Amino acid sequence: MIMRNALALSLIALLALAGGCAKSGHDETAASNGAASTDSVKASTLTPEQLGELGAQIKKNPDHAHDLLSQHGLDEKSFESQIRKVTEDPDASKRYAEAYRKASA
Repeated sequence: MIMRNALALSLIALLALAGGCAKSGHDETAASNGAASTDSVKASTLTPEQLGELGAQIKKNPDHAHDLLSQHGLDEKSFESQIRKVTEDPDASKRYAEAYRKASA
């Protein structure tokens, strides 16, 4: 049940991220993809709590998803990858979900 809730919250965050990215111009996105790919190699691994807070921020401000991710050295792919790793661990999923709920309130 907890994994299902964490996965649902993750999917909401990813959908919000996708919606925010879809609104930006293609030229701007294409230009930034090269830099984002380089940054994702250097991306630090965030804790489940940090990911939960970031997911909630993205949900609240989908138009600023790219900026929010960049502030943490992430891009859409690296964020999604870290979320998937969290969902594989029941304890991490619980921590993510709790942080997401607190940050969403």
